[in-house]
Amino acid sequence: MFVIIVGGGQVGSSLALFLLNARHQVRIIEERQEVLAKMHRELPTECIVEGDGSDPDVLRRARVDKAEVLAAVTGADEANLMVCHLARFEFGVRRVIARVNNPKNAWLYTPEMGVDVALNQADMMAHLVAEEMSLGDMMTLLKFRKGQYALVEEKVHPMASAVGKAIRDLMLPPQCVLAAIIRKGDLIIPKGDVVLQPADEILAVVHSSEAATLASLLGPVRVH
Repeated sequence: MFVIIVGGGQVGSSLALFLLNARHQVRIIEERQEVLAKMHRELPTECIVEGDGSDPDVLRRARVDKAEVLAAVTGADEANLMVCHLARFEFGVRRVIARVNNPKNAWLYTPEMGVDVALNQADMMAHLVAEEMSLGDMMTLLKFRKGQYALVEEKVHPMASAVGKAIRDLMLPPQCVLAAIIRKGDLIIPKGDVVLQPADEILAVVHSSEAATLASLLGPVRVH
């Protein structure tokens, strides 16, 4: 995959290094001399493009015509939005990702501005804290479909309402599927007649809106 990153600060350089280690092709654009000096110590020279990422000529020099993904991760929202608009509407980049610096500007990061995915760090942190508080011991292993679904893992608590019940009788949420049960090191296929036992490790695919319901089934019964 060929990726262009606009912004060579800590976020952009770390992203570039990660993608290079995963054997993707990367071009990273930066104009600040002090940042460029650091980038040349950390990244291969051939992947660094000096210039203003909101300049069409600089984007062409970075081979934006070949880019499958462009990520605008500068520290200025106005610059990120300009780059995204150019990438989508001037050069037709298929996937455009942008960093939101000021949460008050998040409403500007829309498809009409050329943005497919807006990474709002403050919003992501708030959702993560809320999710951790609501899910207890449940661990999220993988998210997909833009975070709508997740592969989660949780150990059945000895005081859970699910203990001693067959899977068919669990009243699982509609958008939840048990993928596997690990019991004392053995993998068990979660068929309807399998009865859950304390300390069973459950792997499930669940919609984000129903993860808390699943956690309440597998976690301890709360006494109010």
